[in-house]
Amino acid sequence: MDSSQADAYLRRIGAARPTAADADALRTLQLRHLLTVPFENLSIHLGEDVVLEEAALVEKIVGARRGGFCYELNGAFAALLRSLGFGVDLLAARVFAEGGLLGPPFDHMALRVTTADGTGPWLADVGFGRHTHHPLAYRSRAEQHDPGGVFRITETAEGDLDVSRGGEAVYRVEQRPHVLGDFEPTCWWQCTSPASHFRKSLVCSKLTEAGRVTLSGRRLVLTGGGDRREERKLGDGEILAAYREHFGITLDREPVVAPTG
Repeated sequence: MDSSQADAYLRRIGAARPTAADADALRTLQLRHLLTVPFENLSIHLGEDVVLEEAALVEKIVGARRGGFCYELNGAFAALLRSLGFGVDLLAARVFAEGGLLGPPFDHMALRVTTADGTGPWLADVGFGRHTHHPLAYRSRAEQHDPGGVFRITETAEGDLDVSRGGEAVYRVEQRPHVLGDFEPTCWWQCTSPASHFRKSLVCSKLTEAGRVTLSGRRLVLTGGGDRREERKLGDGEILAAYREHFGITLDREPVVAPTG
């Protein structure tokens, strides 16, 4: 990513170019990304290819003003951070499901980020939907308070890291770094397998200053401070307008979940 591409990316997320690749800048960049780039799996249901190459990811998020899911969002964010002078490792994670069961290897991508100010490293993540607003201190094993909840990182007997929120395990991170291509097989599985929850559901969700906005299928959910929650089912003529209004996404047709049977 060259300087002009990085500037375009920064404009996309409404962030100024940082004067230093430090912890404060990383914190700002992660929050701005979460507030502007939605977590979405629309490509799967629009028949679009998900291409895990840096140029394609950046073009989708910056050029097409779309979002994506973890591999796309964190893959593109990693490219931006590197261009701004941060050190970034791509880490593979497995997501905990109900009952404590772990998803497949490379189920999720997170980022280990080093900064020029000598703090960190940091666990950054803009690709998990409802999660941390700010990076977590990678080596800390204490509770970490974040606007998204109380998080803790603990090390397993095998040397992996479990990330929990409110005492509930969220995902398990393998500490060995990977390259983008390592995530392609599981990304393909997520996009095509009838067993994949991304294949069976349709979601577009973004952090807001007040809370969160989510369009799940045709159900629009707005949450805010405290227990405020508004939910309603949208009609045929409201779907594309909702994508434009709430996520800045312009589509020429409505994404629909195809039968998996």
